[in-house]
Amino acid sequence: MAVVCVWSLLLLLFFGVLSNGISNNVNSSRPAIVNIGAVFTFDSTIGKASYVAIKQAVDDVNSNFSVLHGTKLHIEMRNSNCSGFHGIIGAVQFMEADTVAVIGPQSSEVANAMTIVANELQVPLLSFGATDPTLSSLQFPFLVRTTQSDLYQMTAVANIVQHYNWKQVIAIHIDDDYGRNGVAALNDALAARRCKISYKVGIPPGPGVSRGDIMDILVKLAVMDSRIVVLHVYPALGFTVFSVAQHLGMMTAGYVWIATDWLSSVLDSSQLSSEKMDLMQGVLVLRQHTPDSERKRTFISRWNNLTEGSVGLNSYALCAYDSVWLVAHAIDSFLNQGGIISFSSNSKLSSGGGNLHLEAMSIFDGGKHLLRNILQSDLIGLTGRIKFNTDRSLFHPAYDVINVIGTGFRHIGYWSNYSGLSTLPPETFYSNPANFSNGTQQLHSVIWPGNTATKPRGWVFPNYGKLLRIGVPDRVGYREFVSKSRGTNTFKGFCIDVFTAAVDLLPYAVPYEFISYGDSKQNPSYTGLVNEVATGFFDGAVGDIAIVTNRTKIVDFTQPFAASGLVVVAPFKKLNTGAWAFLRPFSPQLWGVTAAFFLVVGVVVWTLEHRINDEFRGPPKTQLITILWFSLSTLFFSHRENTVSSLGRLVLILWLFVVLIINSSYTASLTSILTVQQMYSPIDGIETLKKLQEPIGYQVGSFAYHYLVEIGIHESLLKPLGTPEQYSAQLELGPKNGGVAAVVDERPYIDLFLSSRCKFRVIGQEFTKAGWGFAFPRDSPLAVDLSTAILTLSENGDLQRIYDKWLSRSTCSLETAEIDSDRLHLQSFWGLFLICGIACFIALFIYFLQIMQRFRHSTPADLVSDGQANSHSKRIKILLSIIDEKEDPTKRQSKRRKTEMPVPEDNNASSELRSNAEPEIQRLDDIF
Repeated sequence: MAVVCVWSLLLLLFFGVLSNGISNNVNSSRPAIVNIGAVFTFDSTIGKASYVAIKQAVDDVNSNFSVLHGTKLHIEMRNSNCSGFHGIIGAVQFMEADTVAVIGPQSSEVANAMTIVANELQVPLLSFGATDPTLSSLQFPFLVRTTQSDLYQMTAVANIVQHYNWKQVIAIHIDDDYGRNGVAALNDALAARRCKISYKVGIPPGPGVSRGDIMDILVKLAVMDSRIVVLHVYPALGFTVFSVAQHLGMMTAGYVWIATDWLSSVLDSSQLSSEKMDLMQGVLVLRQHTPDSERKRTFISRWNNLTEGSVGLNSYALCAYDSVWLVAHAIDSFLNQGGIISFSSNSKLSSGGGNLHLEAMSIFDGGKHLLRNILQSDLIGLTGRIKFNTDRSLFHPAYDVINVIGTGFRHIGYWSNYSGLSTLPPETFYSNPANFSNGTQQLHSVIWPGNTATKPRGWVFPNYGKLLRIGVPDRVGYREFVSKSRGTNTFKGFCIDVFTAAVDLLPYAVPYEFISYGDSKQNPSYTGLVNEVATGFFDGAVGDIAIVTNRTKIVDFTQPFAASGLVVVAPFKKLNTGAWAFLRPFSPQLWGVTAAFFLVVGVVVWTLEHRINDEFRGPPKTQLITILWFSLSTLFFSHRENTVSSLGRLVLILWLFVVLIINSSYTASLTSILTVQQMYSPIDGIETLKKLQEPIGYQVGSFAYHYLVEIGIHESLLKPLGTPEQYSAQLELGPKNGGVAAVVDERPYIDLFLSSRCKFRVIGQEFTKAGWGFAFPRDSPLAVDLSTAILTLSENGDLQRIYDKWLSRSTCSLETAEIDSDRLHLQSFWGLFLICGIACFIALFIYFLQIMQRFRHSTPADLVSDGQANSHSKRIKILLSIIDEKEDPTKRQSKRRKTEMPVPEDNNASSELRSNAEPEIQRLDDIF
């Protein structure tokens, strides 16, 4: 703010001295001459070419009657010498000639000063070289940037960094508005891509910087880990940096130098010596993209004739040329719309006395109108389409990406805010939807510093003898994964071997030392270990560290080297088949429905067959027995009754098919129950644990505690355990005896635990999916390289061999259990034998009751006449004879006729009835 006030004061001072009452110029007719100005540095790389381009543009406009229709442009050019002070003087001098617009300034530093004049006097400034991103339209409404903002150039640099998977860059910049604000834009663009500026250094502007100062800066950079350097300075200083960098060996293989468009302007403007070109071999350079066109080629041909090769044509000169044409078209529209070029005094600038004569300062009355016409322009120039967005930036900003090789350079691609990086010109994509996907981002091959085509890694370990501090958990249990040798500072285990094997695959040396984390009394908190990495206390962490969401927010993990996930382990018991195992294949509901359908089908078939089938006729008792016998005998396909009706046969065939399926299913299920070992646990998984509200064990230091709390299990139910022995002891005790109902832990630990403890089993499935990885600070390139090495270990089989070395254990032998389960035992069938035995006993009991009843009704006369001994033997003989004798069927029929049929009144009716009943009686006799 103080600087602005000083420049304002100088502005008022010079206007008071140089202005002597500029009178109003009101002319209703189109003026013959319109005055414009230009302010830039004549002897700079950009200025030399811009001087010729602006003069040629004015001549071309004046010689083209269709532009201003007879009105001529008159231009006055002032040399700003890259000084804001000289820029203000030049702007004040223009006002003596009633200037309506100013081409320039070239420098961002000068633009910040001159915009004060432009805003106050309402004179549009068309800057073809001020790229400072902070020159916003809100603060400087009369500044129109006719070149690209460094906001887009730095986005292009960030895209290149992202394209090559680099994470950190070093920024060297000139310490003024141009340099500081450009690097600030670069930092924002990198941050949006999860990259960053690891170190930035500003070089003071002006001639006071010596080669020794540059060397001091680069020596500091040489010992840093990043090898990506972005150079955003002025040409003279840039060549000095390259010279010192080559002297220090910083232009060799492994380094990447990215120069902004200051270097492309030099390469386009002049033929550099071989010594200078040697300094920049392999450097990537950005240049404002200007589409190829016939008009551009014609102008380049004219340019060579104009300059005779003394000054090359750069992109800024093309922008300066187009700026003149832009002003000319805007003035023509202004005049066509009835605008009048006039100036008026500003009453606010009245000095109230003195020698400053501030009241004589004038304002361009049509300044806002002319500015509006400039911003609404849409024309084709040498740089392509000239159109402004709502933020006053040029339409479709784009850059060429070039690679310095030998005595020249070659294009390796393009960048635009529409299509990103590509090997085709940006204008070929404008007819298609914008696409920034990673698959479409590409560049041609690059020759990097050191004359190598291999993409640099972009970083190295700092060369100051410091070892990486790698934190390792000092475990108490499950020491197969990682353990510290007592009395030493050495570590071993599965995780340690994986890390060392991965480091050995890296194409560079990694100096490191393992630092123990924990008190050796219980497993340490792995979340605490990760936090130590995030705070910088450790440079990394190696161990069985689970990759979970909260940890990934503060550190970067490598590719997982072991799969993991939380599981539930609990005791189980063998489920014996038992005496009633034959009932288990069907549920009670299925048994009930099956039995009901047997009866239903029997009734349905009887109903369909009763009227037409003699086998389904007879007394009610007989028909009831027929129904039951028929329906139940279909279970074994042993029914003897024939079906006559078509409906009965249809029902029967469908029912027999159903019975076939039921029999097959029953047989298969019962076979499985009897021959396969059945396990049982009251816990089904994590949901069961939440409902049981019983103690649950977890491993000390594991993320399982926080997970269980988050899913709603109360902290009081969680019991910390540290070793496999504690797991086993607590599970055997059970919740009723002070133990735990189950243990929740990660799969690798549980697999090792169950390898020698066959009393427990994993219940359900894994309910989280995770993995183990090595932790490093955010954006650490070592995490990326180690991930590649871990993938290599997995592909070549080394990872599996390391796993087998540490974690392959003899599992519980199930052969004996399987043989035992294949052999059937009596206990699985005694229920069936019991049912059969009871049925046999009841049948025999009824039978002997019938025999004894016949024995009691036998004639006792024969028994009395004999003696007592003979009487007992006679009884036995009679009983045996009753048992052995064959019953006369006619007696059975006669007996049934007496009990089932009433006695007829006449013999003829009795004979007829008997003849009708005999077949039915005979059928019953056959059955019984």
